[in-house]
Amino acid sequence: MNKKIFSLIGLATRAGKTVSGEFSTEKAVKAFKAEIVIVAEDASDNTKKLFTDKCNFYEVPCYVFGTKEQLGHAMGKELRASLAVTDYGFAQQLCKLLDETRN
Repeated sequence: MNKKIFSLIGLATRAGKTVSGEFSTEKAVKAFKAEIVIVAEDASDNTKKLFTDKCNFYEVPCYVFGTKEQLGHAMGKELRASLAVTDYGFAQQLCKLLDETRN
């Protein structure tokens, strides 16, 4: 299951449908471009709170999932504490898979 999520993030990244890093992710949420936000489990409490609050306000699904290393690796980059997917189709699939991991 987790493997599917990370490969979907990788696919979305290769398609140019993700933004990552705190600044870019926050910018995407504020610009109504983010369809889903994923924050690393090992991100700071401040970062988690920032995105949870922002996403609630802008009505964007927000998940805490994976480690910084795993998210970065999935995107083919260094450590990533947060990322936003800007494509509706990818976001829907990710939401479905992430909801399944919660149950």
